[in-house]
Amino acid sequence: MSGSRSRRNLRRGREPPAYVRAMDLVEVIPERLHMLRFPIGQAYLWRDGATLTLIDAGHAGSADAIEGAIRSLGLLPERLERIVLTHCHGDHFGAAGELAARWGARVLAHELDTPVIRGEQPVPEPVLLDWELPLWAQALTVPQAPPTPVDQELTDGEVLPFGDGAVVVHAPGHTPGSIGIHLPAHGVLFTGDCIAGVVQVMLGVFNVDRAEAVESMLRLAALEPSVACFGHGDPLTSYTAATLLAAAEAAAAPETHPSPAPTG
Repeated sequence: MSGSRSRRNLRRGREPPAYVRAMDLVEVIPERLHMLRFPIGQAYLWRDGATLTLIDAGHAGSADAIEGAIRSLGLLPERLERIVLTHCHGDHFGAAGELAARWGARVLAHELDTPVIRGEQPVPEPVLLDWELPLWAQALTVPQAPPTPVDQELTDGEVLPFGDGAVVVHAPGHTPGSIGIHLPAHGVLFTGDCIAGVVQVMLGVFNVDRAEAVESMLRLAALEPSVACFGHGDPLTSYTAATLLAAAEAAAAPETHPSPAPTG
C-alpha cells in the first residue's frame, strides 16, 4: 500500500555528478510533488507552477544535491521561496541555512523547536525504547547541523501561502515543536517524524514524549489525507486514510512495541 508512482535517479540522458547519485529523486504527484531521499531521512519539493517550497532540507552538506535535483526537473533554485521544517533534528534542517543563503528562501519552523534550530538550545533527548538503541546509534552518524536562522516562527493552525493553503498542524511528541503540514486542497499530509513508513506505517521513533506522540499521530490520521509523506519511508498513496487510522489506533493500544523503524 505504500510507495510512489515512479522513481528515478537524477538522469537526463547522461550520468549525473557523484553528489547527486547519493540522493534519489522520487516523483510522488506528477508536476507537483517530489521526494528527495538521502541515505538517512528525506525532504519534499512542492511546486506551485515555477514557485517552489521545500518541506525539510536534508542533512548538512546536501545543499548541492538538492540544487541538482531542482535543476534536473527543469526548475530554477532561485524560485525556492520557503523551507518549512517539520522539527529540529539535523537530518531534517541541516542544509536549510545554506540553501536559504544561496537562494533567498525563508526558513519556517514551529516556535518551540526554533531555539534548537538556531543553536540557542540543545536538541531534546529522546526517551528510547530498548529496540530503538541500535537505530539511535545509526542516527548519530548524521552530520551535525549548523545553527540556522529561522525567519518565521509557526504556531498551530497557521495557513501558509503554498499548495492552495498549507495548514500547520502542531504534532508534539517526537520533539516539542514537531509539526505536520496539511494541504487540504490536494489531500496531501506531510507528517515529519511523527509517523514513519519504513517496513510498515507506524509511530515514529526517538520520541521525547511517546504518549504525546501517539496523540499527535491520532490527530494527523484524523485529517484523512489521500497522500501521506513521511520523514522516513515511502509516501503512502493508496488506502492512505484507513492505513493511517489503523496504525494510529495500534500505536494507542496498550503495550504496543512495534519493531525496527526508521532513524530520525
